[in-house]
Amino acid sequence: MLLAIDTSAGTSVAVVDLDRGVISERREADTMRHAEVIGGMIRECLDEAGITAHDLSGVVGGMGPGPFTGLRVGIAAARVFALGAGKPLVPVVSHDAVAFGAYHSGHQGPLLVVTDARRREVYWSAYSEADAHGVPRRIGAPGLAKPAELLETSFEHVALARLDAATVSAGDLGMVAEFSFAAGLPFAADAPLYLRSPDVTMPNGRKRVS
Repeated sequence: MLLAIDTSAGTSVAVVDLDRGVISERREADTMRHAEVIGGMIRECLDEAGITAHDLSGVVGGMGPGPFTGLRVGIAAARVFALGAGKPLVPVVSHDAVAFGAYHSGHQGPLLVVTDARRREVYWSAYSEADAHGVPRRIGAPGLAKPAELLETSFEHVALARLDAATVSAGDLGMVAEFSFAAGLPFAADAPLYLRSPDVTMPNGRKRVS
């Protein structure tokens, strides 16, 4: 079983198993309450699944893409929980969970997943299909763009069926990890996909004292 955590778009926590599917899941759409709700959601999911941290085989962390402030909360929570439980961290691209949900709901063929990046921009990921194991095949790395740019004929994926997602399911995120592991596929890099600089930056050099 895996504990999955994602805060790339709202907050979502789930416990999943390859054979049993999504056992428990909690979601909070408010993008300003990640730190406030995530601890309680983890406890509730473990309690509903009837397990403790010892029963898990790993912790899945959604790596984004997502805004800096929100995304880092989920990644930090996943890393700390994995370290405390003595379990491996399993990084998964958050958009892969959205695509997984679409393909397992019947979508076939190429797909463009789009999520809100704020600052009047969007994150996008292109997929060719789901493979024989049910894992979405992403075409390259996720990108960042102005909404209008995705509609231009010069955009290489303009003709793909588009899915705009407001949330990311930790249940689907965990199942991507389960199916990928079962198929012997590599996981994502253990690095957040912010795709741009954080909203808050430290000033260069020391402040002058007069």
